[in-house]
Amino acid sequence: MHLFKSLKLMFIVGIFAVFVLVSGALAAGVPNVKVGYIFTTHHTSFIVAAKKAEGFKDMGVYLRPVVEKERYELVANGKPIAVFQLIVAKSGSETAALFARKQLDIAMASVTAIMSGIDKGTPMKILSPLQTEGMGLVVPKDSPLTDWKSFMEYVNKAAKPVKIGYHSPTSAPKIVLEAALKKAGVKVTEDPNDQSAKILLADLKGTTNMIPALASKQVDAIVGPSPFPEVAVSRGVGKILMDLRDLPPKGYWYDFPCCVTAASDETIAKHPEVVQKFVELIAKANVWCNKNRIEAATITAEWIGLPVDAARASTLVFLPKFNKSWMRGADKVLSVLNGMGNFKGSLKGKKIDDVKPVLFDMRFIDKVKM
Repeated sequence: MHLFKSLKLMFIVGIFAVFVLVSGALAAGVPNVKVGYIFTTHHTSFIVAAKKAEGFKDMGVYLRPVVEKERYELVANGKPIAVFQLIVAKSGSETAALFARKQLDIAMASVTAIMSGIDKGTPMKILSPLQTEGMGLVVPKDSPLTDWKSFMEYVNKAAKPVKIGYHSPTSAPKIVLEAALKKAGVKVTEDPNDQSAKILLADLKGTTNMIPALASKQVDAIVGPSPFPEVAVSRGVGKILMDLRDLPPKGYWYDFPCCVTAASDETIAKHPEVVQKFVELIAKANVWCNKNRIEAATITAEWIGLPVDAARASTLVFLPKFNKSWMRGADKVLSVLNGMGNFKGSLKGKKIDDVKPVLFDMRFIDKVKM
């Protein structure tokens, strides 16, 4: 009996050893690539690609799990060409900082964060778009406010600055709201001692702090990306006062660029095949997500621990490639950030056509056939 148990144990150990050797052989000689993303529905296409894994095999490029949610092989034409180590960042500004410290090779983040990083001299490029829309201004559930007009009336009558929380200094929702307020002639500050301002913007340092800050009345409102406005509603904490696409002036913020994929210049130079196939995977996953919105939302909700109804309520539009509308929006981003004095380096005072070679490497997305 003991001999049988020993043989059985040796067999199991032997099988495991073979598995490890085979897995190691598959990944041998391919680069290890650090890939960053954020727990947000804005990065649904990447999350879906990781979860669907070999279910995307027919696309010609897919992810094969090594350790769920941690390590994946990037498989193209039936063979692994890279091993991805997944890194979860708290925000776009943290993503840009990780790029600057060479702790990321490829990542997804807001276009505003990546632009800000490039302006500061971080050697990286925008590769492809992820999505537009999906940003909201949220007030407490019992707030009497119903629209922008009532919000502005409340702001102008308030005895002290109305405090609005955001999750990252370079986040698209924060930038869009601040720009819209300034266009409306509203004085905005981040200095809590400036009582002459009408709006006080507060850095809540991460998306996980937004809903608790609203629930505890630490702030009067929050502005953020999906799914957090929808989660605030689902949890009975807040109500979405308006999608940021509807901010005045009417139509100005429609299809506003939000998240993009990016890679370090070093990664692009060393591993162009990996970058090419990553861009192809995201582009094809974006198409799939647009066609399978309910399933995509459900996968993302389960992955990052959200109420499914909140994920399904998002208004995201996934983009497989850059288009004219996106580029017009990117030019607005530059204009807004320059108007705020955010750029001090290579993007200062520039229009999008002036800095395309500085911001973008479109060789990869241009080669993708859908």
